[in-house]
Amino acid sequence: MQTPVPDYLHEVLDTLREDTSGETAQYIPELANADPAPFALSVTTATGSTYCAGDTDTPFSIQSISKPFAYAAAIIDRGLDRVLESIGVEPSGEAFNELSLEDGTNRPKNPMINAGAIAAHSLLVGQDATGEARVQRVLDMFSSLAGRELQIDEDVYRSELITADHNFSMAHMLRNYGILADDAHEVVSGYTKQCSILVTVNDLSMMAATLANGGVQPVTHEKIIDENTARQVMSVMAVAGMYDGAGDWLTRVGIPAKSGVSGGLVGVLPDQVGIAAFSPRLDSHGNSQRSRRAFERLSTDMDMHLFAPSHGRLDVVGVNLEGNREIFYLQGNVRFTAAAELLDLLSESDFDGAVHLDISRVHSFTNVARRMVLEALRRLRNEGRRIFLHDPLQSLANPDLGDGTFPETP
Repeated sequence: MQTPVPDYLHEVLDTLREDTSGETAQYIPELANADPAPFALSVTTATGSTYCAGDTDTPFSIQSISKPFAYAAAIIDRGLDRVLESIGVEPSGEAFNELSLEDGTNRPKNPMINAGAIAAHSLLVGQDATGEARVQRVLDMFSSLAGRELQIDEDVYRSELITADHNFSMAHMLRNYGILADDAHEVVSGYTKQCSILVTVNDLSMMAATLANGGVQPVTHEKIIDENTARQVMSVMAVAGMYDGAGDWLTRVGIPAKSGVSGGLVGVLPDQVGIAAFSPRLDSHGNSQRSRRAFERLSTDMDMHLFAPSHGRLDVVGVNLEGNREIFYLQGNVRFTAAAELLDLLSESDFDGAVHLDISRVHSFTNVARRMVLEALRRLRNEGRRIFLHDPLQSLANPDLGDGTFPETP
């Protein structure tokens, strides 16, 4: 059986593909000339499964999506207390390129705006680190998060650097206030290289899933970020990741997120998924127009709002062999991640007999989890398999397989 999750992602892309509003980032020559057509979407679960659709192999520069991950590196390298001496955690309520500083301390208000991100980059590695060492630090860390070796797009780097006067002026101001200890031009040059690292949507969803998984890379199982740092980063993403639109985004979409002016958008749900989208045309706030709308669809269709009630129970999935029967089971409050894992187990099974699904210990299904499970059973039935459903609590009430037929009772 082929899992239906990519089919859904393709459907999301298809419904949004005709939206050609917005334009590429005009103030950076290399980005202004980028092909505006690519569109891609990727979802990686905390258990390491990636589902994707669209132009997933198209590389693009990470831009401001680098900020939360570099912030994590700075905390790991220097400790949270030292980082908080230089960078706050409050939403600025202003655009990404404003010099938003706190009264009294002169700290940038958060690490998601440019001033805070420049300060975070300056804290990498250690007090006496070279510019080259700081750049290598983020390149190595981002590669570990993505699970493959990443590279810097030198053309994008040079193109951004010649238009970086505003960032240079902010860095000099931060140095004047004692926030930066290093040469302003060297720090901005390194920060620009950080933003020029090439990624794909699959890289970004894997990086975000690592945050969701408490800092453990879902595929390699390497612990890259400690749990407290991952929590700190996700919290700041929630309140400040979307700049002056962060409050509207969090209440309406409910997925802590970070955008980049190359057209990328990344989101994270703790213990569940990392999500990434890519489309180069930007709206008036500098966020990808189609990527933003794709996230809105996922939040609505898949019950992915951070504050959607889950009744405090975990969902669990597994498989047992009993004699000549292979029994798949779910328990708890079943959400997207458990449903997706069940679909993976069903698609990977080489057992050709009847399918037995035991949900006797399921308390509830979210709407998307219900649809996913029923679609999987429908596809298996269409492949000639007998379908048995053990559901004494009627958690999957009226399990119509789409044509008025129902699973058998064991």
